[in-house]
Amino acid sequence: MDYKFLQVVHEEYLCTLTISAPQSLNALNSSILNEMRDFLENIDTKATRCLIITGDGPKSFVAGADISEMAGLDAQQGEAFGKRGAGVFRLIETLPIPVIAAINGFALGGGCELAMACDIRICSNNARFGQPEVGLGIIPGFSGTYRLAKLIGMGMAKQLIFTGKNIKADEAFRIGLVNAVYEPEQLMEEAKKMAASIMANAPIAVAYAKQCINEEYDLAADEAIAYENRLFGQCFATADQKAGMRAFLDKGKATFEGR
Repeated sequence: MDYKFLQVVHEEYLCTLTISAPQSLNALNSSILNEMRDFLENIDTKATRCLIITGDGPKSFVAGADISEMAGLDAQQGEAFGKRGAGVFRLIETLPIPVIAAINGFALGGGCELAMACDIRICSNNARFGQPEVGLGIIPGFSGTYRLAKLIGMGMAKQLIFTGKNIKADEAFRIGLVNAVYEPEQLMEEAKKMAASIMANAPIAVAYAKQCINEEYDLAADEAIAYENRLFGQCFATADQKAGMRAFLDKGKATFEGR
């Protein structure tokens, strides 16, 4: 499908998704969210081992949700809009492949929430993060109150959301919101390096590891360990496990086929 607001580039097992609405600093409206849903529901996760999500242009990853669209909504419409965005971000979170957010510039409101739905976040040193919704008379509506507290702790999440203040890249790194900070011209190169490092490993094992981390987070210890044990065992039914261990014993390098 051809998209109006998304640019999709495939390079072997790597896919890069660029949100492209530079006139609005890539702010998320219903049309963009609908295109993202279509892309995520149809991405071939057998042929794709890693996804990078970024924004078009040097100024903005995603500057937020589209305020011009939200301004006239009533309570029912507002809830529906929140569900649309949260549903798209949940698709990202539950994709069976790793997703890297390469954050260039503003990641505010819905943009910060989009980044948090990804597995790994790296940013350029001109990035700015924040959940400024309370200054608009609303709260984060695309799962921000849920994910921010999990990533950086309840106290710091409350501070950022209650004050609506933006933070710079170095502060985002300090509090654990991002994994690394780079010069703007290095960002995509570093994102692709990280993707290459991930894609060199067994894709089924990577998918199981993501599934374990996501699903075990809210489980009690015994349940979480039992969940991990099950998926650990399932790894031994894959050709990748045989290839990986055989290569290790032979002091070679495995080629994983994802089966």
